[in-house]
Amino acid sequence: MSNAATEPGGKYARVMLKISGEALMGDQGYGLHPPTVQRIAEEVKSVQRMGVEICMVIGGGNIFRGLQGSAQGMERTTADYMGMLATVMNALAMQSALESIGVFTRVISAIPMDQVCEPYIRRRAVRHLEKKRVCIFAAGTGNPYFTTDTAATLRASEMGCEAVFKGTKVDGVYDKDPKKFADAKRYDRVSYDEALEKHLGVMDATAIALARDNRLPIIVFSLDEPGGFRGILSGQGTYTRVDS
Repeated sequence: MSNAATEPGGKYARVMLKISGEALMGDQGYGLHPPTVQRIAEEVKSVQRMGVEICMVIGGGNIFRGLQGSAQGMERTTADYMGMLATVMNALAMQSALESIGVFTRVISAIPMDQVCEPYIRRRAVRHLEKKRVCIFAAGTGNPYFTTDTAATLRASEMGCEAVFKGTKVDGVYDKDPKKFADAKRYDRVSYDEALEKHLGVMDATAIALARDNRLPIIVFSLDEPGGFRGILSGQGTYTRVDS
């Protein structure tokens, strides 16, 4: 499958949806908010019904943030592994929500835990996608010191996705926090190098560099906007495209 760029509104065959664990909290301070999880599942279903094959990576910040644990004196590697386990919990919650509305889903973990999900085998995962199953990649890359942003970019590259769609709280990439600064400027399009040089907070530097090396566009949009994911794929809505 080619990684050739396709503009939103064109036909994507396979995409990666990256969302943070915090996106599943709703208005709560932590944990899972079932109505929010269900709403995101409905968004994913609506895109799948367009004929798009969907991969997902969900962060674990709503349950445990590795860096916070490290800052409190916990050894960093242990804290990161705990964060990876949190992503598995979120992936299972999303799987349950998707399957409750008739979407066949597989949770695929970089850390083997056969009782609850499949181990990561690239060819098997590709086959699931070809059978129109949603694949949720959990436990990051399976290694400490790497974020779920990097995991999303890595898996998207391995799966032959045509773009990484990063769902956030805002409708694109800004030069500063639009929730704090009324004069924040939104970018319609930005290069990988500019995102790195200006520290625009699209993704971490490793993820952006990996996307650049594999010519994998990153589409940043608001996941809080109902119908936003489908809208972007239909050529509507507001977003920022990060590419070369």
